[in-house]
Amino acid sequence: QRRSLAPSQLAKRKAGEEEEEEEWHPPTTGKKQKPVSETDSAECYRSPFRKPLAQLTNRPHCLDSSQHEAFIRSILSKPFKVPIPNYKGPLGLRALGIKRAGLRSPLHDPFEEGALVLYEPPLLSAHDQLKIDKDKAPVHVVVDPVLSRVLRPHQREGVKFLWDCVTSRRIPGSHGCIMADEMGLGKTLQCITLMWTLLRQSPDCRPEIEKAMVVSPSSLVRNWYNEVEKWLGGRIQPLAIDGGSKEEIDRKLVGFMNQRGLRVPSPILIISYETFRLHAEALQKGSVGLVICDEGHRLKNSENQTYQALNSLNTPRRVLISGTPIQNDLLEYFSLVHFVNSGILGTAQEFKRHFEIPILKGRDADASEAERHKGEERLKELISIVNRCLIRRTSDILSKYLPVKIEQVVCCRLTPLQAELYKNFLKQAKPVEELKEGKISVSSLSSITSLKKLCNHPALIHDKCVEEEEGFMGALDLFPAGYSTKSVEPQLSGKMLVLDYILAVTKSTSNDKVVLVSNYTQTLDLFEKLCRNRRYLYVRLDGTMSIKKRAKVVERFNSASSPEFIFMLSSKAGGCGLNLIGANRLVMFDPDWNPANDEQAMARVWRDGQKKTCYIYRLLSTGTIEEKIFQRQTHKKALSSCVVDEEQDVERHFSLGELKELFTLNESTTSDTHDKIKCRRCVNGHQVRPPPEGSDCTSDLSQWHHCADKRGLQDSVLKAAWDAAVTFAFHHHSHEEQRGIP
Repeated sequence: QRRSLAPSQLAKRKAGEEEEEEEWHPPTTGKKQKPVSETDSAECYRSPFRKPLAQLTNRPHCLDSSQHEAFIRSILSKPFKVPIPNYKGPLGLRALGIKRAGLRSPLHDPFEEGALVLYEPPLLSAHDQLKIDKDKAPVHVVVDPVLSRVLRPHQREGVKFLWDCVTSRRIPGSHGCIMADEMGLGKTLQCITLMWTLLRQSPDCRPEIEKAMVVSPSSLVRNWYNEVEKWLGGRIQPLAIDGGSKEEIDRKLVGFMNQRGLRVPSPILIISYETFRLHAEALQKGSVGLVICDEGHRLKNSENQTYQALNSLNTPRRVLISGTPIQNDLLEYFSLVHFVNSGILGTAQEFKRHFEIPILKGRDADASEAERHKGEERLKELISIVNRCLIRRTSDILSKYLPVKIEQVVCCRLTPLQAELYKNFLKQAKPVEELKEGKISVSSLSSITSLKKLCNHPALIHDKCVEEEEGFMGALDLFPAGYSTKSVEPQLSGKMLVLDYILAVTKSTSNDKVVLVSNYTQTLDLFEKLCRNRRYLYVRLDGTMSIKKRAKVVERFNSASSPEFIFMLSSKAGGCGLNLIGANRLVMFDPDWNPANDEQAMARVWRDGQKKTCYIYRLLSTGTIEEKIFQRQTHKKALSSCVVDEEQDVERHFSLGELKELFTLNESTTSDTHDKIKCRRCVNGHQVRPPPEGSDCTSDLSQWHHCADKRGLQDSVLKAAWDAAVTFAFHHHSHEEQRGIP
């Protein structure tokens, strides 16, 4: 007979066999039986497998206090468990109680379109994947998409280079590099991207560094803070120190250095060079993961206190930002490279003997063929070493993103008064005798300054004429009768006359704004007088203006609705890092011995955000010391382009011996510089296009593509000012290749 296999039936049969009881059968219903009592019924129909239920009462079960406390503690001491067993879904960044299964994952998706991957783990075979420790497997390092979306191609390349250098992947054992891009290429954004990446991720799936420090000129501290806020929003809170008492600053610095852990509240410190030097002791007590030195050419002298204070900082990763790493000589260049990667060029004495002396001898116009060959060999060796930790892109890249820039060197003739004062000074002071082998002695500096001021305007040396200082004996008689320095007289200075024309034509024919740059605050005083006379609205920024006020003045001037027509700028106080894109014309009124200072000042208007064609006017007094300074700049820039830009065909323009001619006046030339470079493009003073057959086009100054008289000018403003006092002009366009200009 078939039996049921239900569990309940199997249990019944088993119980019956064990107890050897007869099977229980329900009573048959065939016959009518007499009713049974309730008790009998319960006994008949109750299953032997059911247990009687306990009676429920409303009375609580009483425990003493110790039992109750023990019971509660046993509940609370149980570890937290995920409510759903075997759940492996996403739990967010702050999930509790579960460990992520499988390999570690990167912070951002490396396969997303446009992702900038700085590190990619090595590919593993299936066998290696089985053996690898999942908790130690390296992961991709991917730049935050918030930043990678706004990076231009050259900036993406720069970020990758910086990351490779500071993580010792380019030079084993060295963690530094030099970001030597020219002005306007976004060095700040690239460094912010580097900092943010290091602070958040690494191949080990944890932050590479805890803290970073940015050291910059005081005028750029607030600018760095604003840039971090602009690109990272509220993701990070930098600490910017741009003022305060000594005790307050020390307290902030100690607090910054004492921060520890993966989530530091203020992981970025922004501080000026001056404040860092004064409070270096507080910063040297701990370690910093990364230090970035903006305008790093300040560290060109390894003997100064700022260099030594920074060099003693406990940080292996060092990034130096400088658009002009070579300013005066190769030894200064060595100091910068030695700061970021100590020892890769040897000691200073070894560098000078092995590199500097042979290279400079080979660059001299009077060098022998053997010296030139040796210089080129040492130059190639130096470049091969330095290029491993230096990245350099020129402003030609900006041609894709910015409007045209027309840079013009304008030679202005001296007025009769200036010429007489100049010749009178040379006769009396006799500064030529103090020059030795082309180098300027300390006693010559005052003579140079006097001549430079005279080229700007006779009013600047009027006091010396009154006091009859050396070189100005009897010079007061040369001034017009009744002359007073209280009012500016543009007709007494060739450059001031040209400037007056430029400003007037610009004001009357366009809505362009103008930046006026000078090395001397006395010249800025003259600009102010001229502006008041002509009723031009202006603002002025020099060393007397506080750091906080500078940022407000610049922001207001850049606004399209601001009425100011002129921005006066002292190149010593604010030539570096300022964005003055509200203006598109800049007048460099006087040259500086250091070409980097002029380059920095002139790059204020041709920057990201500029919408108009930019015009740069570099005014020089014809045949004077200013042209000699410009020629000296050319020699230094040729050295810089040779080492940093790797231009092999830079013309050897001037012999060092020719620099002894500083204190001469050439009244018969339209441009002493044009005569010196032996230009083969010009015939009878006019440029020929194309150059005559057999001529060498590279014999001109490499950066000045065109020579021009009035007929060759394309700038209507300068053409209108030509008849005032202009004798000659060099000019070139930033976009010549793109626009097809020969």
